[in-house]
Amino acid sequence: MLPETRYARSGDVRIAYQVVGTGQRDLIFVPGYISHLEHAWEEPGYVHLVSRLSAHSRVIMFDKRGTGLSDRPALLPTLEERMDDVRAVMDAAGSERAAIFGISEGGAMCMLFAATYPERTQALVLYGSYGHFPAWVIPPDRFDASIEAIDRTWGTGASLPVFAPGRVDDEPFKRWWARFERLGASPSAAIALMHMNNSIDIRHVLPSIRVPTLVLHRTGDRRVSVEAGRFLGATIPGARYVEMPGADHVAWVGDTDRLADEIEEFVTGSRADPEPDRVLATVMFTDIVGSTQRAEELGDRRWRGLLDRHDAIVRREIERFRGHEVKTLGDGFLATFGGAARAVRCALSTSEAVQSLGLQVRSGIHTGEIEVKGDDIGGIAVHIAARIAGLAQGNQVLASRTVRDLVAGSNLRFLDFGAHALKGIAEPMTLFMVG
Repeated sequence: MLPETRYARSGDVRIAYQVVGTGQRDLIFVPGYISHLEHAWEEPGYVHLVSRLSAHSRVIMFDKRGTGLSDRPALLPTLEERMDDVRAVMDAAGSERAAIFGISEGGAMCMLFAATYPERTQALVLYGSYGHFPAWVIPPDRFDASIEAIDRTWGTGASLPVFAPGRVDDEPFKRWWARFERLGASPSAAIALMHMNNSIDIRHVLPSIRVPTLVLHRTGDRRVSVEAGRFLGATIPGARYVEMPGADHVAWVGDTDRLADEIEEFVTGSRADPEPDRVLATVMFTDIVGSTQRAEELGDRRWRGLLDRHDAIVRREIERFRGHEVKTLGDGFLATFGGAARAVRCALSTSEAVQSLGLQVRSGIHTGEIEVKGDDIGGIAVHIAARIAGLAQGNQVLASRTVRDLVAGSNLRFLDFGAHALKGIAEPMTLFMVG
């Protein structure tokens, strides 16, 4: 269930905001370039980050003026006007004093707010942020080309390689990102925001910040140079600077837990070991039969090409049956599904489709409780599905009794495959081959 979206009044402009969590301290989440409060909840990585933050704080999030669900003013806002929207949202949410967490461009607003309203700023947290746009984001000789690219491709997801290079091959995420662009701002609004950002230079403000400050930056950030974070860490008095590996600029892509851990420890004074989310899911493992032998026969280059075509087919089938790719396993895949029947049909369809490549794939499927932590999964259900897949032969789909029982009435045929002792499981499990 989505949190309620409300509106704060900042002068003549209405700012959309949400409140999540009931912690004793407040954390104001100030987004970057664009945002959309309600569409963001469709992305699991975003949900995970907000869940981590709301476990220890009352998180107050908003769409900056000109973006998302907030008003689009006729005139281009100044940084001071946008900074004052933070104060308006805090007032509307009943927050007297809070930790301010700013991402990218949102960090500039937060730094200005901390210097202007130190009595309302418990702490300042900056991620992927900067004090001077032309120096560390887009240099003057590339700015016009960037504007032209926005005008030509906005709403297609073409900006993904810059913001989240780690997800460029993730088609569902790319579609989500393209819609995020369209909902976050129109092309004209996105261009106007870029012109405003191009004027950001708050380097003179940094020595005036006198609140506890944490600066976080990824070393290979494609959008904002790591030198921007290093400058903030060295210039803001008493700031703590933490540099993390990674190239993704989007906060909820990549090692989100490391980011959340650093924020939690800084804001609360301690770092808790978060309990993983536990959900019921159907787990599917796939594996190419005889992959080592085929690789030796074909040689590295031809095998790599064949494997790429295999991967494309499997990803297509996972997407077709509304599954979620967790990760690749060299010559196989781990995926989860919200329904057991869809997982079984995906496995059957995959086995049939890859035969056109001269390959045989085996699959194992089990339904049970899994642990979700970041982009990975774990738990006994995952181990069971992996053991089941290991017992299958070429073009076979093996499933547990739980799967068979859940899909009763689906017209899928199951043949008794006998009871098998699975490593780590106390009692033998009866398995079924899908006909």
